[in-house]
Amino acid sequence: MNQTSLRITLVAFAAATGIAAGYGIALWRDAQRADPHAAHIAAGAAAPAASVPGERRVLYWYDPMVPTQKFDKPGKSPFMDMQLVPRYADEGDVVGSGGVAVSAQTAQSLGVRLAAVEMKPVGAAIDAVGIVQLNERDVSIVQARTAGFVERVYARAPGDVIAAGAPLVDLLNPEWLAAQQEYLAVKRTADEALAQAARARLTLLGMPNSLIEQAERAGQPMVLQTIGAPIGGVIAELMVRQGMTVAAGMTLARINGLATVWLEVAVPEAQAATVQPGQLAEARFPALPDQVVKGRVAAILPEANRDTRTLRLRIELPNAGQRLRAGMFAQVSLRGPQRQALVVPAESVIRTGKRVLVYRVESPGRYRPVEVQIGEQFDDRVVVRHGLTAGEQVVASGQFLIDSEASLQGVLARGTAEAPARATPAPARATPAPAAYQARGLVVEIDADIVTLAHEPVPALKWPAMTMPFKLIDQQLAKSLAKGQRIEFNFVKQGDDWALTRVAPLPSAPASGAKR
Repeated sequence: MNQTSLRITLVAFAAATGIAAGYGIALWRDAQRADPHAAHIAAGAAAPAASVPGERRVLYWYDPMVPTQKFDKPGKSPFMDMQLVPRYADEGDVVGSGGVAVSAQTAQSLGVRLAAVEMKPVGAAIDAVGIVQLNERDVSIVQARTAGFVERVYARAPGDVIAAGAPLVDLLNPEWLAAQQEYLAVKRTADEALAQAARARLTLLGMPNSLIEQAERAGQPMVLQTIGAPIGGVIAELMVRQGMTVAAGMTLARINGLATVWLEVAVPEAQAATVQPGQLAEARFPALPDQVVKGRVAAILPEANRDTRTLRLRIELPNAGQRLRAGMFAQVSLRGPQRQALVVPAESVIRTGKRVLVYRVESPGRYRPVEVQIGEQFDDRVVVRHGLTAGEQVVASGQFLIDSEASLQGVLARGTAEAPARATPAPARATPAPAAYQARGLVVEIDADIVTLAHEPVPALKWPAMTMPFKLIDQQLAKSLAKGQRIEFNFVKQGDDWALTRVAPLPSAPASGAKR
């Protein structure tokens, strides 16, 4: 082979080698786009995935809303209108490492937002609306003291506002007329004892002293009695007309005073616990834009509205100049005393039905569910009574997706009892036995491992007599029970239920205090 042939052979070999290398690189890049893990395997079993710098090995893909379902390749979730999220191998086993780990990219895509646990001044600050009503405590009833006839009704009608002492009606009282004539006749005899007896008879018949004195001065009986308003206010009812015959004790009119009015305010039941009788309130009326009327909470009515879940407050307001009218609309502000409390954003709290959770930041990118006890809510903040300390951070947005991730990884919530243990570990103590209670009752129903009893009051638990179910710790206890049977039983707290530990039959006489 000459030199020219050798050169041609070397050039052909180099070209073939370059084509093969380019084809191999193209195949590796396609595999890398489809599945990085598969690409590493295709590159050679002897080269581990971690040997490629900057690459993260994917274990599987999952839907954050259905975290228990795993997929072997990326794509769109069959459950929700969203892309599947990868689970990387370097996220490790977070069950024993103090929380659930979420990468910065995932946290950004989930919209995770953090908030600080703060010690702030809080207090009852309630803004509500109310309607003005007449003060039902300031009511006067006008009645006839004796039987008679209506001679005159003054120009009055329901809704009229009258002053105290304003005349309402003139009555003719025949019984009074005869008694006055007798009294005046006896008075002329100068017999003081008989005169006093005759005057006492007029008083017993219901005749006012002012009318008796008027008859004494005039020296003749007073035929008509003018009945006036005992207080100033609005005539709520007028039940008398000219020419009527009235009986003793008959109601003639009902007058409602206007010196003060009531303002009835509907307050959400979650905030009603912060309101106390006597608390200061401020009312603003559209009809009185330049005036703020101050009053106090007179009463918190004991019945809640079942539809709106609100309680009614009764606020008493002064009505100077009678500018406040029944039916007027008002904006009400209630401000209570301030106090220092630990608060978190209300949106950071997850209520599961059995407990309340927040996600606390353990370290950057790592979160731990913590069980907390919460108190009142003030605006967008909730008071935390146990479970957190000031200065910690919690997840305020995106916590539901982190919660699904925690469920996927089996991370359990840390209870409120563990919060102080993080600072000062307490020595382990034996779990005390549950307290046992005793009562009597009537067997209402027996169903598998549940027995429904109508029991007497249980003073130790402050229970009234009621009907409720009990679990059976031992199934053998049900063999000695029958519907309608009176028993004496012992029971204990078992988780969220109450369980029977002993039953004993009683005589067939009705159980005292038991209710069906």
